[in-house]
Amino acid sequence: MTKHISWDEYFMGVAILSSYRSKDPSTKVGACIVNEDKRIIGIGYNGFPFGCSDDEFPWGKEGKDLDTKYPYVVHAEPNAILNSTTSLKGSTLYVTLFPCNECAKLIIQSGIKHIIYMDDKYKDNDSNIASRRMFDAAGVTYKQMKKVNIIVGGYND
Repeated sequence: MTKHISWDEYFMGVAILSSYRSKDPSTKVGACIVNEDKRIIGIGYNGFPFGCSDDEFPWGKEGKDLDTKYPYVVHAEPNAILNSTTSLKGSTLYVTLFPCNECAKLIIQSGIKHIIYMDDKYKDNDSNIASRRMFDAAGVTYKQMKKVNIIVGGYND
């Protein structure tokens, strides 16, 4: 019998691969949405909206709000939702970082029912506490997955 990766490892690997498209120097996040038939129906990563140059908008995290990335960056989850090819009802979201409260609202509204995430570095932030409250109220399940080791184009994550 040959060893192979699980479906969760496979789809999280796609999310990790997608994260490498992000130009954010400090936080690269990728997302992959999968339907109940184990078909990828959306992928995304964190970055600026179409038409907003990565060279003209700031990637910084400190300073006045308008001089940071925060008012401009579209998170990986909304990008994956917007890039989806079909209904997301009942689907599973694989994401490299637990979703913030703003993403949680979109996840719930889009019909995604399951979230599998890797990193939870903001677990105690109000934003992530609010996400968990909303997911619990809406019946969206979530579970953390151990880190997946894949090698991508010279990157080892």
